Amino acid sequence: MAKNTMYLYGKNSVLERLKANPKSVRQIMLQDNFNAPHITDIIKSKGLPVKYVTEKELTRIKNADRLQGIVAVVERFQYKPFDELLTPEVKSLSLIFLDNINDPHNLGSIIRIAACFGGFSIVIPEHSSCEINETVLHVASGGENFIPISKVTNLSTALRQAKESGYWAVGAVVEGGEDINKTSLPFPLCLVLGSEGKGIRYGIEKHLDLKVTLPMKGAKISFNVAMSCAIFAHEITRQKPATK
Repeated sequence: MAKNTMYLYGKNSVLERLKANPKSVRQIMLQDNFNAPHITDIIKSKGLPVKYVTEKELTRIKNADRLQGIVAVVERFQYKPFDELLTPEVKSLSLIFLDNINDPHNLGSIIRIAACFGGFSIVIPEHSSCEINETVLHVASGGENFIPISKVTNLSTALRQAKESGYWAVGAVVEGGEDINKTSLPFPLCLVLGSEGKGIRYGIEKHLDLKVTLPMKGAKISFNVAMSCAIFAHEITRQKPATK
């Protein structure tokens, strides 16, 4: 496979790409018994090259669970320049800064969550973090087509830049923050989420304007970062002022 391409697999992931950005699809491999007319009809309408293969051949092309009979060769994921996230045209978006998120399943889930709620963009660091790889795209189930995602050299510098542009930095912490259910959130907003093991690093934490916590009265265990993101995204969406 060429260096500038990657594999996209699973029905939802490929279908959403076909609808949102068919020009990024180079070729599609279908298992010889693949039966999903709502997908094959779009493939035909776009005039995309298709190759039918056996299940064993498809697994040889992409060795992963839940291929669902379809693998697409697509252009490598294109990140959005961070400066473009701060322009007036997109400043209505809330930014989700992810610090040290190394699990591709968590990152993919966060992308899917952000896409479902709408009104969000995601910022990840270039180092010490998972990038947008094939597993991430599969878990995101097409969510990457609906939200801008930026990769920055230094997350702390990017957060400072966002604050200088008028954003408030709100960090999610396990303990010691204000109760999210009783907090009036400031907008425009950057939500900072840290890794499950280390939390938000000090170099980033010192730039926070506000720390918020999810109160949990049950077992003394915490949500994983994707579950936390969903809860915070819901509250941000609920409180966010309507745009004119």
